Amino acid sequence: MAMDASEIERMIKEALPDAEVRIDDLRGDGDHYAATVTSAAFAGLSRVKQHQLVYAALKGRMGGQLHALALTTQTP
Repeated sequence: MAMDASEIERMIKEALPDAEVRIDDLRGDGDHYAATVTSAAFAGLSRVKQHQLVYAALKGRMGGQLHALALTTQTP
């Protein structure tokens, strides 16, 4: 079962309320996305820690409902 882009965005914003989130469906199949997440919460964190925050926001759906997510994180 694929995951809707709006659901991905909602979950990220729920965990990171200040986040600006852009989601692109890479194949039009609802299963392969690219996300750019900008949040002040990433300040001072390594890229790995930033990505871990986003993956934690998705509450275990990576690899199941969400097959692929190319992730870019940045601070404002």
